[in-house]
Amino acid sequence: MSSLKKYLKKTWLGKHIKKTIYKKLKKEKPFPGSAKYWEERYLSDRDSGPGSYGRLANFKAEILNSFVQDNAVKTVLELGCGDGHQLSLATYPHYIGFDVSEEAIRLCKNKFKEDSNKEFYLSQDEDKKNSQAELALSLDVIYHLIEDHVFEGYMQRLCDSASKYIIIYASNYDDDSIDAHVKCRKFTNWMGAHVPEKWKLKECIKNRYPYDGADPKNTSMSDFYIYKSATSF
Repeated sequence: MSSLKKYLKKTWLGKHIKKTIYKKLKKEKPFPGSAKYWEERYLSDRDSGPGSYGRLANFKAEILNSFVQDNAVKTVLELGCGDGHQLSLATYPHYIGFDVSEEAIRLCKNKFKEDSNKEFYLSQDEDKKNSQAELALSLDVIYHLIEDHVFEGYMQRLCDSASKYIIIYASNYDDDSIDAHVKCRKFTNWMGAHVPEKWKLKECIKNRYPYDGADPKNTSMSDFYIYKSATSF
């Protein structure tokens, strides 16, 4: 079985077979929806995924903490805080986290209950939908937004949630054949088409551990994309 898995990961034919099997299963078992998927995932004691743990989490924390310090960022808002493990490595002066999962918010509130500099809310909370910070974060979220309308709404809210900077950590190409809960999107096209006069791409930082099919838990298809308010240039 292990040799078959390696074959499916490494060879062109193996990858083609994997995609064919995935598409068949996708038709047989419809995806429950992005929000429901993550709520069920956290309720079943699964975590936010390998991107929020180990060396990938440390890499993300290194980049983000340095950016916050170097740019004297006072407030950070994240859309998709997950189980809070990535946040445990952060050194932000003040943080507001949102997530579509009630269980994720419960986990975060419990994990950081002694930290008065952190706040957590459901993304659906109408009273907090207009919250804003100097820096808005989207970390390993965009490629989990399967529905087009969810993606559109998320991107607009992300852009409205920041006053100075936006940092997106995600894949940036189109591919919906990876898994039921993964839909990679070339989101820079959306940014260029919808908010070119408001946000400018300042820098792209490539992943220290680029994706390797033979080691998916310790590598990532995501890179950092740092946007700056056009009025600050």
